[in-house]
Amino acid sequence: MLAKTASRSAVRAGVSRSQVVVQAAGRWTVYSKDKKPVKKDGIDSAWYGPERGLFLGPFSTEAPSYLTGEFAGDYGWDTAGLSADPETFRRNRTLELIHARWALLGALGMVTPEILSNSGVPFGANGVWFKQGAEILKEGGLNYLGNDSLIHAQSIIATLAVQVVLMGTIEGFRVNGGPLGEGLDPLYPGGSFDPLSLADDPDTFAELKVKEIKNGRLAMVACFGFFVQAIVTGKGPIQNLTEHLADPGVNNAFASATKFTPIA
Repeated sequence: MLAKTASRSAVRAGVSRSQVVVQAAGRWTVYSKDKKPVKKDGIDSAWYGPERGLFLGPFSTEAPSYLTGEFAGDYGWDTAGLSADPETFRRNRTLELIHARWALLGALGMVTPEILSNSGVPFGANGVWFKQGAEILKEGGLNYLGNDSLIHAQSIIATLAVQVVLMGTIEGFRVNGGPLGEGLDPLYPGGSFDPLSLADDPDTFAELKVKEIKNGRLAMVACFGFFVQAIVTGKGPIQNLTEHLADPGVNNAFASATKFTPIA
């Protein structure tokens, strides 16, 4: 039981399964197969443990007792106590990470068509993200990346069915295991889900987890900003940025603060 607990904690901290973990004096030490220590995590880490940076830097108060720095992205902030219960903490962590990954994909998908459209790639509605979905209902359907030789979608029902089947299968394997591996961490499964072996090195793995959640949080804020921009200005984020850079004094959030109806 102790070995299993140590293994789970080590995986959370960014240690690969091919290494051995020993806990002593409150510190995790990781050994390679030749018994040489290769990593000291927790109190020695800039991102993990009690000595990590907190959300207000030098002005931060003491972090809640349940935020120990065991997980990536824990900066000791939970003013409302939303994660005081361990099960709620586990669920919130899962929700945040999955939403962060979707936001990273979403933010990229929102700006890419508009950037390509401005570069001459043929996109309907000038590549504006919230108008792209309607293109599938028009004659000729929707060409992914403006190229009809890639995916030429003409049926919204078929597109939805394919997405549900593919994503449902992948999520099922991620959570419950399957042909790609059994007993994997549902949030960081590795193995076949890491074809580039980016997580083989424990130090790199620990750092990548921090980068992922930090960029994912930023992407969630960005997606929310894109939603608000669409409602207020009726334009895409690239056009809004271009207009703002051309005349910041006129095209800014304050000038649009009272407009909540999309402009035709």
